[in-house]
Amino acid sequence: MNDTERFKKLIEGGDCCISIVTYEERFVLDTIRQAAIDLKQGLWIWSVAGGVKEGFLTDSPYIADTETPTAGLRYLAETEQASICVVLDLAEHLKACSVLRALRNLIDRFEQLGNTLVMLDCNDTLPEVVKSYTKPFEISFPSQQELIEIVRKTLLRSHRKTPIEIGITKKGLDTIVRNLRGLTRRQAERVITDTVIEDKRFSDNDINRVIASKRGIIQRGGLLEYIETPLDLSEIGGMRRLKKWLNQRKGAFSPEASAFSLEAPRGVLMLGVQGAGKSLCAKAIATAWHQPLLRLDPG
Repeated sequence: MNDTERFKKLIEGGDCCISIVTYEERFVLDTIRQAAIDLKQGLWIWSVAGGVKEGFLTDSPYIADTETPTAGLRYLAETEQASICVVLDLAEHLKACSVLRALRNLIDRFEQLGNTLVMLDCNDTLPEVVKSYTKPFEISFPSQQELIEIVRKTLLRSHRKTPIEIGITKKGLDTIVRNLRGLTRRQAERVITDTVIEDKRFSDNDINRVIASKRGIIQRGGLLEYIETPLDLSEIGGMRRLKKWLNQRKGAFSPEASAFSLEAPRGVLMLGVQGAGKSLCAKAIATAWHQPLLRLDPG
């Protein structure tokens, strides 16, 4: 079930106030827009930058005198037809008592009308009293097929600006897409753009660039440490049996393996005294399978 279908289930279930915390505002608005079309409901969007506007067309004019949070919420409260009303970045404005009161009045009104309020913010800073009214909705990370489409569209958009030479194999594309997993749609677009901007090429040689770009994104988060690994397994000496097993199992990550319902390895348990080579083994695994190596040190 995709995000649009999950969102429609909340609407059909009668949730009148939904909270979404994400950086992917564009994707979320597209998801809500499609849900409103499918459910044959109206769509209104408020932001402090312009006020209230009809939400199906991106260039719809703003309604005058609705820029302030209180005025915007009061206007939305008068919406009679079945509608989804999205308010952008309202959380910070709820520190004002008048705005908080207007929001609670709006929620009460929507419970009677059967309308839906969607609070779309980039940070989870809603007051506890508001959270008690809301149903949280989490946007999923892009699937493998969606990531392939993101790569294709990003390359096409870049090619229109400056011609790009495409020389990637299917195996190389699968590896790049696998390394994009866990990133948001915007982050995946940024990684692909940064990868091709230097040499105007997109090939199997870009796998390590993609991994390096992902490393930078992960390290900015501050929770995980990205560990550099050798570019080739031959740079790691010894570990003959481990290397043999890694080569035997590396195909388990491919789409073909998934099609045959073959499970990818879930993990490796390494035990040994300090200096026995556990870290080197971890680097060998990441190198052989073209996966980023991350370290979480809870101590």
